[in-house]
Amino acid sequence: MLDRSKRRHLAKTITWRIVGTLDTIIISWVITGSPLLGVQIGGAEVLTKMVLYYLHERAWFKINLTKAGYIRKSRIRHIIKAVTWRIIGTLDTMVLGWIISGNAMAGLKIGLVELLTKMFLYYLHERVWYKSTYGLD
Repeated sequence: MLDRSKRRHLAKTITWRIVGTLDTIIISWVITGSPLLGVQIGGAEVLTKMVLYYLHERAWFKINLTKAGYIRKSRIRHIIKAVTWRIIGTLDTMVLGWIISGNAMAGLKIGLVELLTKMFLYYLHERVWYKSTYGLD
């Protein structure tokens, strides 16, 4: 059985992946002009991003800069988390976009557009979860 914090991180992983996958599908479709490629790129990300996101959440839970006194405001912590996650996520998207489309430039473009949209969406996602008590003691 998962403890409360792990259940919370798993729930955050799933909700973020839904938002992130829809964003990837739409962006990939617009850039490649192919709805099929959009679905393929978004679908491939489901597994890779869920694993990467869960590991990112666990790492941030372990280092917990807020309690250590390094970061006093939750908004700053969420911005830093958004930046670190976006670096990981953008690299993953670029590589998958390139491999699936066969076009390095398409992978680069998809990753660059996502850099903007996902940072904003992730910040909103973090704020919603910050207000939630699900999985907290």
